[in-house]
Amino acid sequence: MSSENLPTSPGRKPRVAVVFGGRSSEHAISVVTAGAVLRAIDRDAYDVLPIGITTDGRWALTADEPERMAIADRALPSVDDLAESAEGSVVLSVDPGSREVVYSEPGSVPKVLGDVDVVFPVLHGPYGEDGTLQGLLELAGVPYVGAGVLSSAVGQDKEYMKRVFVSFGLPVGPYEVIRPREWEQEPSAARRKITDFAAEHGWPLFVKPARGGSSMGITKVDGPSGLDAAIEEARRHDPKVIVESLLSGREIECGVLEFEDGPRASVPAWIPPVTDHDFYDFEAKYIDSASGVVPAPITPEQTAEVQRLAIAAFEAASCEGLVRADFFLTDEGEFVINEINTMPGFTPISMYPRMWQESGVSYPELVDRLIQAALRRPTGLR
Repeated sequence: MSSENLPTSPGRKPRVAVVFGGRSSEHAISVVTAGAVLRAIDRDAYDVLPIGITTDGRWALTADEPERMAIADRALPSVDDLAESAEGSVVLSVDPGSREVVYSEPGSVPKVLGDVDVVFPVLHGPYGEDGTLQGLLELAGVPYVGAGVLSSAVGQDKEYMKRVFVSFGLPVGPYEVIRPREWEQEPSAARRKITDFAAEHGWPLFVKPARGGSSMGITKVDGPSGLDAAIEEARRHDPKVIVESLLSGREIECGVLEFEDGPRASVPAWIPPVTDHDFYDFEAKYIDSASGVVPAPITPEQTAEVQRLAIAAFEAASCEGLVRADFFLTDEGEFVINEINTMPGFTPISMYPRMWQESGVSYPELVDRLIQAALRRPTGLR
């Protein structure tokens, strides 16, 4: 552990702020993830401060009650339901010489909640997983779990993620991008661009928010007639849209975790086809609890190759801490990288912790390793 990031008071436990919720459409999944992380943190080793961000961006002091953060009877949790006050707000100092957290309510004297030694941000999607929160924490001089500003931004934007991978010689599938101005000013030209893409690569296509996650806003389109509705659905989550061709093969995932000697890859998982859904969408993942097979039923040679590619993707995007890398194993036996997630889900059914569990790293140890990696790492240029 870097002496720079050790608690200032001798004998004091490091204080971990678990920050969750946020303004993206993945708000509820972030809350579920936070509940799982809060259950896993060793309270004998760390003090914990849960901080929720509401959908309108207010930082709220929340109850440390993980049992209230789960999906129950298909109902999604929210920070508003967990906040200790409807108006109180939490402020993290942006002075690098201070790591104080202050809580204030209208008409009351602000209360200092103490210093924070490390932030565990479990936000998914824009305004949290995309480098915005990471930039704030860099300004504040507070260590944090996971990828830095650049790699978080690259990992969130599927277009630039693919561009980076191509530049490093990693295999990616065919894709096309519809930028906001194209669709708003020349929708007919944008449609032609996609139908020309389909003429080359075939239908169906997958239309996605370019900077979304948790399989939200994705539509499988079988022909031109479904294109407009699919684009509008994706644009509900992100004005920039990415269109990908169907890759015939198996979905394989692999986790990467930062150890003291560098990143290592987990055993991979296979995501089998879901029978009640067109593809592995939000409902299948989180509501109907579709799950993968760990370890994936692939050959030792294929396992070694996907692990190599997962670490290569981690390094190409300059990631830190953790990554879940998602691949297609095509019918021709080649791996194609679909995307990386710099803050993958940590829900009880999430693949990332399941893959590491099968690799010999328990959930509590996984959380501890991520916190320790963050404490070892300096903020700023590195």
